[in-house]
Amino acid sequence: MLRPERMSKVSVTGSRGVMPTVIETVHELSLVHLSDYDGSWEGFDNGNPMEGADRASEKLVTVRALESTLELSADEAEPGTLDDDWEDRLEEIRTRVNDLDDRRGEINDELRQVNEKIDRVAPFAELGIDLDLLSGYETVDVLVGEGPLDEVEAAVEASDDVRAFETFTGGDVVAIVAAPAEDADDDPIDDALVGVEFTRYEVPDTEQSPEAYVDELQSRQQELESEIDEIDAELAEIKQTEASFLLRVEEELTIDVQQAEAPLQFATTEHAFVAEGWIPTAEYDRLVATLRDAVGDSVEVEELERADYDRHGAHSHTEDVQKGTPAAADEDDDAAADADEQKQKAVTDGGSTVTMDDEPPVIQDNPSISKPFELLVQAVSRPKYSELDPTIFLFLTFPLFFGFMIGDVGYGIIYMAIGAYMATQVDSEAIASLGGVAIWAGLFTTIFGFVYGEIFGLHVLGEIVWHDMLDVELLPLNKGLEPAAADFALGWMVISVLAGIVHLNIGYILDFYENLSHGVKDALFHSGSWILMINGIWIWIFSAQAEGSKPDFLFTTFASDGPFPIGFTGFPMWELFAFPEWIPLLGGFPLTAPLLVFLIGLVMLGVSEPVELVESLDVVVNVFSYTRMGAVLLAKAGMAFVVNLLFFGAYEDPDGEFHFLRTHEPSYVAEHYGEGAEVVFSGLMHSGTAALVGGLVILVLGHIVVLALGVTSAGLQAVRLEYVEFFNKFYEGGGENYEPFGTDRKHTEDY
Repeated sequence: MLRPERMSKVSVTGSRGVMPTVIETVHELSLVHLSDYDGSWEGFDNGNPMEGADRASEKLVTVRALESTLELSADEAEPGTLDDDWEDRLEEIRTRVNDLDDRRGEINDELRQVNEKIDRVAPFAELGIDLDLLSGYETVDVLVGEGPLDEVEAAVEASDDVRAFETFTGGDVVAIVAAPAEDADDDPIDDALVGVEFTRYEVPDTEQSPEAYVDELQSRQQELESEIDEIDAELAEIKQTEASFLLRVEEELTIDVQQAEAPLQFATTEHAFVAEGWIPTAEYDRLVATLRDAVGDSVEVEELERADYDRHGAHSHTEDVQKGTPAAADEDDDAAADADEQKQKAVTDGGSTVTMDDEPPVIQDNPSISKPFELLVQAVSRPKYSELDPTIFLFLTFPLFFGFMIGDVGYGIIYMAIGAYMATQVDSEAIASLGGVAIWAGLFTTIFGFVYGEIFGLHVLGEIVWHDMLDVELLPLNKGLEPAAADFALGWMVISVLAGIVHLNIGYILDFYENLSHGVKDALFHSGSWILMINGIWIWIFSAQAEGSKPDFLFTTFASDGPFPIGFTGFPMWELFAFPEWIPLLGGFPLTAPLLVFLIGLVMLGVSEPVELVESLDVVVNVFSYTRMGAVLLAKAGMAFVVNLLFFGAYEDPDGEFHFLRTHEPSYVAEHYGEGAEVVFSGLMHSGTAALVGGLVILVLGHIVVLALGVTSAGLQAVRLEYVEFFNKFYEGGGENYEPFGTDRKHTEDY
């Protein structure tokens, strides 16, 4: 499960006469990820599409165009068969749909013009003047538009080209009638309005009143819309009647085109062909048996190679292979076999010949329980065939990080419910995978919710589960929002750092394991150096050396009286020796075992990868990145706290602990504690009916916001730690997806 599924390179060699049968058989199996022939063998060329490829492609384009016009989706058909006269039926549908679509286009164009005319005449209706009165004059100019009346009148009055004028208004529309001066230009009103913000309207060419003109246009508008509705109804009827047929035709033509164009990937001569590709090793025998049943001994099937797992190259651990230059095949029925024999061969581990040079595709091989997390890995990049698949580690850590940051039973149950819906009710494979991730994230959110004793930000579970039912003293753990529990807030930062140390160690160990394929020395110097550095420096940070200059919470978090009382107050110094006083800078400085381990790792890194010395501080910086988990934990808890505070109200008892006023009125605080407690906020719940209703809205919407931000903050931060901090230690990605030659029939049956 840490490696992709084992793949084998296979070769199928035969005469051109059986090539169509071989292609059809391999297509039905849907097993072989075909390799592309690059034309490098002497005497062999890329094959040509089989007869009928162009015709099938043209019909496929036609069918897909019809599906687009009818807005068909793949789930609108039942499986079935195609009749012999399907081409005639397709042509009838094409003609009918295209005629309707063309007519609809013409009507839409006319409807758009009618709508534009209605929009243009609307301002004239506001004026209340017949349209024929606004044009056709020889001695006066008329201009209709929209602009500030005062500025328009002032500009026209100031113009020397206008002898007299009158304005008429209706709403924001202004009509200007002006008598030009004897020596005026052709458009005196336009000239006068230069500099005024004025929108001019064209006067419609009609003798009707604006109202009558609009009525006529609206009548035509309704007629056109009615025609469009009729066409849409007819197209909908065609869609309902012919959906299954069109989807079946598309599927059959897709298969025909795939099969007809397959020879483009083959190496061919006039009489022979060679096809190569990758298949899961476990499926090799089935491929051979099926081809034998289809064409007997007319083809030779050979397993060329079983690809090795090596991050530095899939072929590194097989013997060198001479890539031959196959000679041209003889012109007889045995041409394919002769061509195969003429290839130069070298026996490898599990195969015989490597010819077309390509890397094996990837089939991620993970247990079903972790399958949904493959989507998160692929979001970065599919793993190479030659490297470890990090899916299982993402499955083990991502929900843990997410649950740690949210930690609330109420939110966790909702996340699981949403995930279950996505996984079971949505057809999209990607959405279903995200649903699986959400289920696991919600499960760990619920588990941590019990650890924190929280449900929707309230600590009632702690009292009920741990105290009343189980009588456990150490649980629930506090998130550290209250002043009395501030040590917990710093403690969660320390926990986050420890999680980062463990997580990054796993990454370095995986890198060490991968580099073992190049020898123990390479693994020790390239990967072991980082393991020594990260552990050496962080053991030193948690050690007693220079304790006075380090934050106290490093040593109090796990002390017997600390928030996590396991009795740990720091590692001892483990002093080895002190540098002599005469050594500059280091004179008298004690060298401890953790520092020595770090220095050994640093020297090893410098010997193996001197350039990476500038990144040696990553062993500290990358770990600090994990403190974002503690920060998100406090931020989300704080948001839920504020929402509950606004609704329930809260008080602080004499010990500094906060309590929500869920079951008591604010007056309870003074009666029970006297002056030793303080009401922080009385709460909308206790402030009257109107406040109660508003408070309920705030309570529901507030928790919905926290729930959503949990995904965008906790989810993104957890993913970032996986991608940026963890994956970078051992993972490159860039693998090719396994895409076997074939099509799963959904709408058609063989005929």
